[in-house]
Amino acid sequence: MKIVVCIKQVPDTAEVKLDPKTNTLIREGVPSIINHDDRAGLEAALRLREQAGGTVTALCMGPPQADAALREALAMGADEAILLSAREFGGSDTYATAAILAAALRKTGFDLVITGRQAIDGDTAQVGPQIAEQLDVPQVSYVEQLRLEGAYVVARRQFEDRAHILKVALPCLVTVLSELNEPRYMTVAGTVRAYEQPVTVWGFEELKDGLDPASIGLKGSPTNVFQSFGKQLRAPGVVLRDLTADQAVEAILHKLIERHII
Repeated sequence: MKIVVCIKQVPDTAEVKLDPKTNTLIREGVPSIINHDDRAGLEAALRLREQAGGTVTALCMGPPQADAALREALAMGADEAILLSAREFGGSDTYATAAILAAALRKTGFDLVITGRQAIDGDTAQVGPQIAEQLDVPQVSYVEQLRLEGAYVVARRQFEDRAHILKVALPCLVTVLSELNEPRYMTVAGTVRAYEQPVTVWGFEELKDGLDPASIGLKGSPTNVFQSFGKQLRAPGVVLRDLTADQAVEAILHKLIERHII
């Protein structure tokens, strides 16, 4: 059983600031962590390994400093860690990112791929499903419970006001919610091992057989951010008190006409 968990290093803050000129995140001075949903995915992989044996590989695409996130994954118990880092990958949107991760997954081989539902710095929830499409394997998204049954995974999928229970043959991909479990802490022995064990680094050269250079990076991304801006405070509203129904209607209509809404 080979389980590969895709993790992402993200800024540890809800108040993400954007560079208005480049439309990218300002990361300077902001500590980085493993994305919350991805940590739950890593914990799920470790529990499945305890149940069925096999190995857990942590896979991350990012700049060289993402090495720290992978070493945390090793300290939690992952068997190996792979960092995908190259200038050619820079500026990739979700589609190009999925193509790069899929190329790495074909190289590593897998029975089960686990990703987080979405990253807190992008909130697109697109990369996991796009990886599955690139690999042409079944996928289950928004998983809140997960277990193995022989050559199948059984997943409880969150779906609006109800849930789906799905049984899917391996190999497959699932995207999981942070509510799936409570991730374990790093152990002292695990932390020591994490900094003694090398992190494998793959760049474009290692993946070029499975990648079209025209389909990755900023130039190969079919989508781009046209404009970004922070949340703006709104002016306080007007509260109308002690009016009859007719007076309230007349006052609202007056405001709508005044603002050229009607």
